[in-house]
Amino acid sequence: MRTTDYSALQPASLAATNAVFIGRSIRLSLRNVEALIMAIVLPVMLMLLFTYVFGGALDPGGDYVNYVVPGIILLCAGYGSASTAVDVATDMTNGIIDRFRTMPIRSLGVVIGHVAASLFRNLVATGVVIGVALLLGFRPSASFLEWLGALGLIALFILVLTWLYAAIGLVAGTPAAASGYGFILLFLPYLSSAFVPTNTMPEWLQGVADHQPITPVIEAIRGLLTDGPVGSNGWLAVGWCAIILLIAFVWSSWAFRRKAGRR
Repeated sequence: MRTTDYSALQPASLAATNAVFIGRSIRLSLRNVEALIMAIVLPVMLMLLFTYVFGGALDPGGDYVNYVVPGIILLCAGYGSASTAVDVATDMTNGIIDRFRTMPIRSLGVVIGHVAASLFRNLVATGVVIGVALLLGFRPSASFLEWLGALGLIALFILVLTWLYAAIGLVAGTPAAASGYGFILLFLPYLSSAFVPTNTMPEWLQGVADHQPITPVIEAIRGLLTDGPVGSNGWLAVGWCAIILLIAFVWSSWAFRRKAGRR
């Protein structure tokens, strides 16, 4: 009887492993149609709410939609990325990681796959949200380069947020717990300049809103899309994103090794 010596098998390359896991995560995303729809519908409903219900009081001139769209875009990214925590927690608790560890592959790729699929999924959702905003009267005045800068910053923010949710999914005990922990991050856009200028807030809250990471990201995107002043917000946004991305990646790697062992 012929047997196979599995110990002689060479580990798959990092690129091949990541490609397989990215494809797997994209297929899982396409099958979970409800989550994809909700990630788009909820931000669109909030945009309709703020534009038509609160917009007249916040900006009687009717230009509130131009102000609120950058915040809605980041809120859309938050809702879309939140499912990453649940997906990662599900993989960590249903035993599939143990099966991956028996194969000659780098099993951390399962997390990278979820992150890449989330980035793709949320960029599509962002395009839908921007399209709906244009129908509601959003009139950006950005040049081609400013659009590239805004889209690049949005993609960077989605990447950062997704890695944070991946880390939460890795440290959570169950998918339900991951969903609950991740929900906290969804409140951050409300404590920023996403929906109202920070100078309209109480003084103690204004300090929090001005110095949290999401505010410079929103202000930079708003300035790029509406041809407004970007100032130092661009560098602050990129700096905050780079720092948080590094922390999230290190946290995710440590949590994965602690739970799944080294591979």
